Formats: sequence, structure tokens, C-alpha cells
Amino acid sequence: MLPAALLRGKTSETNGRSLRIVGTTDPRPAALRQKWSVANSVWGEPDCSVVINNTLAIERRGGRGGGEAPMLVRPVGRDQRPWNKGLLIGQKKPLEPKHVWSIRVRLEISRSWRDLVIFNLAIDSKLRACDLVKLRLNDICSGAKVRHRATIVQKKTGRPVQFEITEQSRSSVEAWLPMLRTTGSRYLFPSRLHARPHISTRQYARLVHRWVESIGLESTFYGTHSMRRTKAAQIYRKTGNLRAVQLLLGHSKLESTVRYLGIEVDDALNIAEQIEL
Repeated sequence: MLPAALLRGKTSETNGRSLRIVGTTDPRPAALRQKWSVANSVWGEPDCSVVINNTLAIERRGGRGGGEAPMLVRPVGRDQRPWNKGLLIGQKKPLEPKHVWSIRVRLEISRSWRDLVIFNLAIDSKLRACDLVKLRLNDICSGAKVRHRATIVQKKTGRPVQFEITEQSRSSVEAWLPMLRTTGSRYLFPSRLHARPHISTRQYARLVHRWVESIGLESTFYGTHSMRRTKAAQIYRKTGNLRAVQLLLGHSKLESTVRYLGIEVDDALNIAEQIEL
């Protein structure tokens, strides 16, 4: 049995793949730290399989020549807590019209112009968080005027998508523009950190949780996708036009829109019951 100190830098050839062991030595006894099973290969060389504890990492290279990029693999302990334990996983609920008005009024009273613009444009644009935080001034403005419609290219799909800018959103943007121009930023929502040109999606998510908590809602049921789904859900409820919702959300497949809205048989029957022939 080789001592653990000799493991560092050693290479074991196994079925055309080389494993080089790197890391620190475990202070436990060698018998508990290593387990070797040796079998003769076709060439008469030993084939060693090593059970490595959590303090070691394996640098894995493809082929005998090690031509592929190295990949560090670290074993997961049995006592490690799963990332989703105790969390509510699944689709986030859209906001109801009364929730939208409550949040909007609170932001207007507090004169939080930037947050009000983020909220209004999130509802109108139905954009993903990664696209919303990267909105630029020239995306929604033509000179000193705010456009009625805007078009951007989605980061996820690379496809263009159009969205409307309602009167309320235009008014909030016009109130925000004088303060924005003093920063000299080309982004609509600049970050306070010099290393970042705009706010992060994480910061946007914190804002959403703060908004829903301010009106007494449970924040675990809502997220950034709640903002994206809010207007789309209302359009579908009032019109039943899935194709229109698909275009507004920028989905390439209608099935994606059906899954995103969570449409069930009861929803389809409710629409059918409203039609009399």
C-alpha cells in the first residue's frame, strides 16, 4: 500500500483515461484514507482504483495523451444539504390587477422613480430578467421622446421581440430621465457599482420580493417570472388568443407558451363555455 503523501502528482492509467490526483493529505490513518484494488491489465501493468475522500480532487484528462481540458471533480458528502430543500420549486404566480395597482401606488408615493420604471416596464415588456436589466436608453427613446413600441433581441433565443410602452410607463420614464442623464449611463437602470454598467438580475429579484412583501403577499410564491407572466396571463384570460401571447412572450413554439401559462383543461372549457352558437 502506497502512503498518502505519495499520491500527490501520481498518475493512474485506466482504460485509456489518465487520472492525476492533486490536493492535500487527509490526517486520518492510511487504512481509512485509501483503498486499492489491483488487477493485471493486458499489458501486465497494474490497474488501480482509488477511493478518494472529500479533501482531494481529481484532475481528469481524456485519452492517454491527456488532450482534453482538465476537469476538477470533488465528491459530495452525504451530510451536504440539498440546495432546494425547504424551498418552493415550480412556476411563480402572476400578479393580479389589484396587486399591480397597489405596488404602483406605493412606489409613486415613495417617489422611487427608478423602481417605478422597472416595475412598469417589467409588466409592459414581458421580458426575462436578463433582458430587462440590460435595456438601454436608445431602446425605448427617440431623442427626448419615449417610444410607444420598442424592439429588442432576446438573449436566450437570439430572436427579436416587440413590446408596447403604455402611457403610465412613458410617464414614469419621463420622470426618471432627468436623473438618469446626470449619471451619463447609456443603460436605463445603471448600477451603483462602477464595475457593473447596469443592475444585476439578482438585484432585480430582490426588488420584486420587496414589492410583493410591501403589499402583504408571501414572497416565496413570486419572482421575476411573475412580472413576465402578469400581463400575458391577463391577455389570455380575456381573449383566449394563445398565438398573440406566444408572439408577445417571444416563444418559438406554442407548446412553450401553453406550459408557461400553465393552461389546463378547465381553462379551455371555461373559454368554450363563453361561446354560444
